[in-house]
Amino acid sequence: MILFLLKLILKNIQMSENVKKYSAEFFGTMVLVLMGCGSAVIAGSHIGYLGISFAFGLAVVAMVYAIGPISGCHINPAITVAMLAAKKINVKDAAAYIVAQFLGGILGACVLYVIALGNANYSVELNGLGQNSFNPEGGYNMVAAFVAEFLFTAIFLLVIFGVTSSENNKFAGLAIGLTLVLIHIVGIPITGVSVNPARSFGPAIFSGNAMAISQLWLFTVAPILGGLFGYLVWFFVRIKK
Repeated sequence: MILFLLKLILKNIQMSENVKKYSAEFFGTMVLVLMGCGSAVIAGSHIGYLGISFAFGLAVVAMVYAIGPISGCHINPAITVAMLAAKKINVKDAAAYIVAQFLGGILGACVLYVIALGNANYSVELNGLGQNSFNPEGGYNMVAAFVAEFLFTAIFLLVIFGVTSSENNKFAGLAIGLTLVLIHIVGIPITGVSVNPARSFGPAIFSGNAMAISQLWLFTVAPILGGLFGYLVWFFVRIKK
C-alpha cells in the first residue's frame, strides 16, 4: 500500500527535462565519489591500487548506462567544459551541470564520511577521505602532478569524444570506464587521480586536510585545461563525415 501511494505521488510530480538532467548529474557524481573514494577509504587495505582503480572505472560504467540517456553522464566539470567548447551543451546547462556536480561530490564525500565514522578504528586525520594531493617532500612534485592530471584528463576526453561520436556505440560506457581504470592504475601513486574537479572538492573539504585544500586549484585547473586539450586533439584527428 505504501509503495503504491509513493509511486502515485511520484507519477504526478511534474519535473522538467532540465531538472531531470541536473538531478542525474548530481546523483551520478555523488555515486562516483562515494564508490570511488569509498573503495580507498573502506576497502583500500584489502583491494589495493588495482581494486581502487576498478572501483572508479566501474562507478563510471554503471552511471553511463544508468543516467547517460538522461544527461549524457558528464559527472565531471572537465567533461562539461570540454562539451561546451565542442558546442554539445549550452552555457546555461553547462553552468547548472557544474553546480550539480560539485554538490553531488560534496554529498558523496559527506555520506562516505558518515559511514567511515561508524568504524571505531577510523580517523579522518590518519586515514583521510580519498582526497587528492601531491607531496614534493615525500613523493611527486607540483610539475609532475600538473602534467599527470593534464594529460590523463586529455586522454580521458579523447576517448569520450571518440566513442560517443557514433550514436549507436553500445560499448561507449565500457570504453570510458576502462579508460578511467587505466588512468588510475598509473596515476594513483602520483596524485590519487582526480581528472575531475568535483571528485576532488568534496573529499578535500570533509577531510579537513590543509594540503589537499590548498592544492584544489591544481585539481581544478589541470583537468579543465587537459579536457580542452583532449577535445582539440580529437577535433583535429577525427574523421570528418
